[in-house]
Parts: sequence; C-alpha cells; structure tokens
Amino acid sequence: MIETERLLLLPLSANQLKLWICDIKSLEAELQCSYRAEPIKGELLNIIKGQISLIELDEANYIYLTFWFIIRKDDWTVIGSTCFKNLPDASGEVEIGYGLGPEFESHGYMTEAIRALCKWALKQENISCITAETDIDNPKSHGVLERCDFKVYKTDETIWWRL
Repeated sequence: MIETERLLLLPLSANQLKLWICDIKSLEAELQCSYRAEPIKGELLNIIKGQISLIELDEANYIYLTFWFIIRKDDWTVIGSTCFKNLPDASGEVEIGYGLGPEFESHGYMTEAIRALCKWALKQENISCITAETDIDNPKSHGVLERCDFKVYKTDETIWWRL
C-alpha cells in the first residue's frame, strides 16, 4: 500500500480483481469502501480479465500485474485505479496506466496518485524508467503526466511519455 496526504493506493490480489468484475458489493465489504470509480465494462473489463490470467501464471510478481485502487482516505471511496501494464523489461522500463471516475476529475487526485506510484516504483531496484501512453486528444491526462515530470518522447497516433 502507498499512502499520500489524501489517498491510499491499494494493490488488489487476483481474488479481489475477480470480485471487482463479478461481485463489486463483496469487494466493497471486504475492503470496507465504496466504489465510485470508472465503470467496469468494455476495454477496462477485458484488461482486468487479462491481468487476472497473468497474475495466476506469476503470483510472485502480482504487484506489477494487478490494479491498484485509488482510495480517498476521508470517506474510503474508490475514486479510480492505476496499474503497471506488465513487468519491468530488461532495461528497467515499465508502463503505467490509470483511470478516474468522472466526478473526481480536476481535484488533483490523479496527479497525487501517479506522483506517489512513480516515487514508489523508482525506488524498486528493477525499475529505472516509467512510461505512459495517452490519446492525442486527452489534455487532462497530458496535464497529469506533465505535473508528474513526464516528458514526451514519441508522438504517432498516440503520445508516449517517459519519466
């Protein structure tokens, strides 16, 4: 778990990921929280299912394969999630992803969460660089990464950032 001034970042186990997609009420009861983050459907649902499969094959490295809930401490509300998209590669590079419930945008929560996750990640001996990919037309996400000191290193159909 990672703690900031307003947030907790909590990595989910494979069983908790399964509850997230199949029985959110049981997960809320287990974590004693309220889920109000992004809806679990479409691409996000498929990504979560894929991560569950990866964790089941490599439980020792689940921390890099799972989603981390972003929990607002003052009311134990899950406002979003973040993740490493896979294990760090041989050069120490790892990609992150993130999402926030729309009602929680523009309050600095995602910047606070990503800053904390990156600080934690860069202290791990197998990570030397963090990347992120954003859609070209997503200025809110660009702002998060800029505030977290990421720099653009490639632009094609999307924008690639590096810290």
